[in-house]
Amino acid sequence: MTKDLTQRLRDAPALVTGAASGIGLALATRLAEAGARVVLADRDGEGAERRAEALRRRGLSAVARRLDVCDREDFARAVREIEEREGSLEYLFNNAGIGVGGEARDFGPVEWDSVVDVNLGGVIHGVLAAYPGMVARGRGHLVNVASVAGLVPFPGEISYTASKWAVVGLTQTLRIEAAALGVNVTLVCPGKVETPIYETSRILGFDRDAVLALWPKGVTPERCAEEVLDAVLANRAIVVVTGTAKLLWWLERLSPGLVEAVGKLYLRRLRAHRLPGAGRRA
Repeated sequence: MTKDLTQRLRDAPALVTGAASGIGLALATRLAEAGARVVLADRDGEGAERRAEALRRRGLSAVARRLDVCDREDFARAVREIEEREGSLEYLFNNAGIGVGGEARDFGPVEWDSVVDVNLGGVIHGVLAAYPGMVARGRGHLVNVASVAGLVPFPGEISYTASKWAVVGLTQTLRIEAAALGVNVTLVCPGKVETPIYETSRILGFDRDAVLALWPKGVTPERCAEEVLDAVLANRAIVVVTGTAKLLWWLERLSPGLVEAVGKLYLRRLRAHRLPGAGRRA
């Protein structure tokens, strides 16, 4: 943890969603270690409380709050609680997310809605809750976690990719709007990070173990959190985490046709593990 980051974050109120595990937990931990006053929010309220208690035992400032980011009104209440207790909310990390693997032909309304409601709706609800207060104070930092799947097309992750592309567009536009109002905005696009999302995500129509074996090994959540917080300190517009993700993003900008070809090659490998009779029934 850099000295500059510690100076910037000392006593700063920060809210991290999806903080009971993975990238969210790593972010909350690093923030608390730098002296921030952290709220770990997660729909797994008990898990968030266990993590917050572990931080408090280390002498760090951390409280837990159960929060389903799909609940717009409760998200607003969570932010108001922090503002009333701390005087402001300086950092919001919209990190909560879920995934459902599969092709479009495998998805019904439930699979679409569940992913879009969390991954996009949760970010929108965070912006609605926190951004007005930041604008009124003329300071604050919003950090929205998307994915390299929001920069590059990923077959086999259709709803996840759609939701993350929307978060990318939202965040890049908000950064432009917020700059003259004193509010900073950073977009985070990780590649493969070793988090529980790979254990908890549903995969429709394919052999789960075979699909997971196709993906490269990722970086640790702690490594990701360090890169994210360095980007926040520098007020960078975007941080892409992992070398593979950076390569894919570069190729997409240089040659979209090449990335499409790579996507088709990956899809052929993926379809080799399609389950017999798979596909959504009317």
